[in-house]
Amino acid sequence: MSREDLVAGSPVQVTGTVLTTRRVDAYHALTVVAPGIADRFRPGHFVTVAVGGRNTSMLTRRAFTVHDVKPDYGGTVELVFGVRGAGTAWLADLRVRDTLDLVGPLGRPFPLPRDPCTCVLVGDEHGAAALFALGDALQQRGCRVDFVLGAPSADRVFGALRARRMGETTTLTTEDGSLGMRGRVTDVLPGVIADARADVVYACGPMETLRGVTAVSAEFGIPVQVAVEERMACGIGVCMTCVVPVIGDDGVTRMVRACADGPVFRGERVRFDDVGTIPFDALGAPGGRHA
Repeated sequence: MSREDLVAGSPVQVTGTVLTTRRVDAYHALTVVAPGIADRFRPGHFVTVAVGGRNTSMLTRRAFTVHDVKPDYGGTVELVFGVRGAGTAWLADLRVRDTLDLVGPLGRPFPLPRDPCTCVLVGDEHGAAALFALGDALQQRGCRVDFVLGAPSADRVFGALRARRMGETTTLTTEDGSLGMRGRVTDVLPGVIADARADVVYACGPMETLRGVTAVSAEFGIPVQVAVEERMACGIGVCMTCVVPVIGDDGVTRMVRACADGPVFRGERVRFDDVGTIPFDALGAPGGRHA
């Protein structure tokens, strides 16, 4: 393993200063000065953020994918999120020059192809934020990139303009028909794969979306890499709250940690129908396989 790989895989804890805040339709975006995290980042990594301030009762960190990384001010990262609870509401109220405690980069990043190929990038809601650093990395390797972005409504589709500038093609969907084609990303994905003659699919978004994207990719016989969205408490592989059933190279199902062993997995290896349970045949499960 090279020194670069070691550095890239070594998370750090930093106190970052908020550089900018902005609204992006239904979402909030924070750019934070985070030297050490930015230069270790690879597409697919995430960070965890302490929320609520020094005297808060919200003890667990919140995990966020990284939308953008820039070298400015020693290195900045941009986080995109929707307000879903007290923690994200606190983040949404931050102002320029406020500080944040971040740990990252965490997790296993997207694997990149060795040779140029055609890649379809699928994002649902603000999960699409993780795709743009990936798209940049793929294009640097000479790959063609096509985007499929969707959400329930137009204000929850993230990154449409940037995708149109970056991608060979960009297909948008909304469930209410307010932007692009009416429907879900999985409705249009077969046509995009066929037209682009895609070699691989990358996907970010809710579990149900990832399950559908994996099924479509399997119909075409092409590999799919998915970044799972699973609730995390520690973000470093200790608490075991984010486990998902994944089939290993040996055909054995194991309960693996989305934060440390993922969040990126081969889609066909994730047992989406069993997410949230411990399958009876998983290694170590009652009545199942034993080490």
